[in-house]
Amino acid sequence: MKFLPKVSPRGVVAVAAALAATTGLVGQSVSAGRSVSPAGAQVAATGLQQQLDTLLADTRFEGSQVGLVVRDATTGETLYDRDGATRLLPASNTKLFSSTAAMHTLGPSYRFHTDVLATAPVRGGKLRGDLYLKGYGDPTALEGDYKALAKQVAKSGVRRIDGDLVADDTYFDHVRLGDSWAWDDEPFYYNAQISALTLAPNTDYDSGTAIVESRPGSKAGAPVGLKLVPANNVIKLVSTAKTGAAGSANTVSIERDHGTNVVRVSGSVPLGAAVGQEWVTVWEPEVYAADVFKRALAAEGVRVDGRIKVAATPVASARRLARDESVTVGELMNPFLKLSNNMHAETLVKAMGAVAEASGTWSAGLGVVTDYAASVGVDTSAIRLSDGSGLSRKVNVTADSVTDLLIAAQKEPWFEQWYDALPIAGNADRFVGGTLRSRMAGTPAANNLHGKTGSLTGVTALSGYVSTADGRKLVFSMISNNYLDTPRPVEDAVGITLASWSDKAPPAAAVPSTLRSADSCGEWTKAC
Repeated sequence: MKFLPKVSPRGVVAVAAALAATTGLVGQSVSAGRSVSPAGAQVAATGLQQQLDTLLADTRFEGSQVGLVVRDATTGETLYDRDGATRLLPASNTKLFSSTAAMHTLGPSYRFHTDVLATAPVRGGKLRGDLYLKGYGDPTALEGDYKALAKQVAKSGVRRIDGDLVADDTYFDHVRLGDSWAWDDEPFYYNAQISALTLAPNTDYDSGTAIVESRPGSKAGAPVGLKLVPANNVIKLVSTAKTGAAGSANTVSIERDHGTNVVRVSGSVPLGAAVGQEWVTVWEPEVYAADVFKRALAAEGVRVDGRIKVAATPVASARRLARDESVTVGELMNPFLKLSNNMHAETLVKAMGAVAEASGTWSAGLGVVTDYAASVGVDTSAIRLSDGSGLSRKVNVTADSVTDLLIAAQKEPWFEQWYDALPIAGNADRFVGGTLRSRMAGTPAANNLHGKTGSLTGVTALSGYVSTADGRKLVFSMISNNYLDTPRPVEDAVGITLASWSDKAPPAAAVPSTLRSADSCGEWTKAC
């Protein structure tokens, strides 16, 4: 694939000098508010540049860093560059690198699978040995999939296993959490453990998590009712939560103890309140998956005499009794990117390592991701990838590298499926608008801008594609770090400015809206 390189700063300046009087979309040097000719003379900033400079002069950026690059999506020409070569922490913009590499390396039609295997003979309906449940990384496995596997086992004629149920997640290594992931995020659904054998509680596909449902009792003072979804014997609920008076505050807290599967529930749920849901991560998800599978076997009349244990399957002597397959990687892109699912990113990274390098590790998978980025023209010597999701605070990329990747992706045969999976500004449908569903609504960016968000404490990012009022397609990347008051309204104003822009009739400057420092709808807020 031929990669169209970005226009050099000197070339951009030449264009600027020639066209500054006739167009609003002209290249700019790294210096804000002006271009510099080869002879050193200043060239007046274009209208677009002036508007973007004004937005980036917002007081929310004082004492912090921001990089913004805007380029023509077809030619690669740089139209605006503010610190585009500066390394910054991108948060979930990292998923642009892992998702494109996965579409290239695994391919849109790749499917994960889960197998049930046996090495011992079956006599009179009894398996005279262990039953093996071997995972190959499926992050979309649901309780229903394990029930389907159990039906296949029963259909094969097995009614009893006189050995153990063995959970095998050796397709990936046993490193469960990513490099520098924060310990205090570990109980929460966006920070679940990565395992080749896992389970998600619903079609958000948050693998390695379960849902705790809470409902008020029949009267004030009664214990709060609790339910696990899916039902399992791995998570142990310990509750002191009580039902409060009607109209009282809901103060229920549901959190797992580190290093265990003890989930503590405290606080109060008001009488008459709706059923609440809280996602919790599971310690050692392969045991969780095996427990749900064992319950499914029992429901099919298949008894396991032994216990659940964790070990490798002797593959050479094993025969397959059942198999379940996932959706395709192309189809996975939608929940992955729309909802910014961290676990999908890391599973894809390890799967790439397993498929391309026979090593289901972060190091092998990230090597594959980096090699793909380099192959399409990204200067990977200027960036560092430490995980696939952006939870790691060791990841450093540049706005230049992101726009290089976005331009190159357009040439790929899978581009349209991947592009459609990006969140779409202002579209309220959760699986269309995704993490942008409540942003830029009712503006020219709505149902126009396709972008990937990024959010960590002190980090916000937005990168993607947008068409101007003249129909010119742009790519852009904006990454902000180390602020105290969120500049996300400025981020939205940049998107609206690009979507509104017309060379023929430049629009009035966009004004950032007022937004609290602590965003009420963050990237991983389930209620939003």
